[in-house]
Amino acid sequence: MRFNIHRSFFLPAVLLVGLATLSCSEKKAKTAESEVIAEKTTEEKSDEKIILFFGNSLTAAYGIDPEDGFAGLTQQRIDSLDLNYRVINGGLSGETTAGGLSRLDWFLEDKPDIFVLELGGNDGLRGIKLTETKSNLLKIIDKVRSKFPDTKIILAGMQIPPNMGQEYATEFTEMYPAVAEEKDVTLIPFLLENVGGIPELNLPDGIHPTEEGHKIVFETIWPYVKSQIE
Repeated sequence: MRFNIHRSFFLPAVLLVGLATLSCSEKKAKTAESEVIAEKTTEEKSDEKIILFFGNSLTAAYGIDPEDGFAGLTQQRIDSLDLNYRVINGGLSGETTAGGLSRLDWFLEDKPDIFVLELGGNDGLRGIKLTETKSNLLKIIDKVRSKFPDTKIILAGMQIPPNMGQEYATEFTEMYPAVAEEKDVTLIPFLLENVGGIPELNLPDGIHPTEEGHKIVFETIWPYVKSQIE
């Protein structure tokens, strides 16, 4: 499994067991062999392309094992197809678009070949001005493109309940297609299609999907991710 939470990933290490009966030359041979293997392993890992899921608690798979969330399931599908991609989970519970913008640089130390942007839901639930949310989404996309022009960007659309008023909720939903069109990025119309608002597919908070819910979310996003894989 090569699924990563945030930017952590670990290279396999070759362990040398020194036995008292080994001669000096045998030890040197084993050391040299281990160095070659370690170098080859590092080389293979460096060749992997990166899919970065950058979002909030939905991406982070709040309430369940991250490997059972849609980002983890993406890595599992990639592994089953023997594709040379590594998923990094950049999800942070409670994250807003402003927070995402402020921490983005840390995730751009390495080039993401595919960047899945899943932010804005917390903005909507807090009633943050949509002009501010939209501006932050645009800036995040611009920042990715300014550093890595070839990165393929996918924007996950979101909807919110009309707690802040129906007009606000409608404008919130319409914001994502507007951003996608303005920046010419791929749009997932609604990340939680066939999951949002269905009690049995969400945790008791009614917001975060269960493991079964994440399976459905994964099937929603996979065609968009797959279309960007070379």
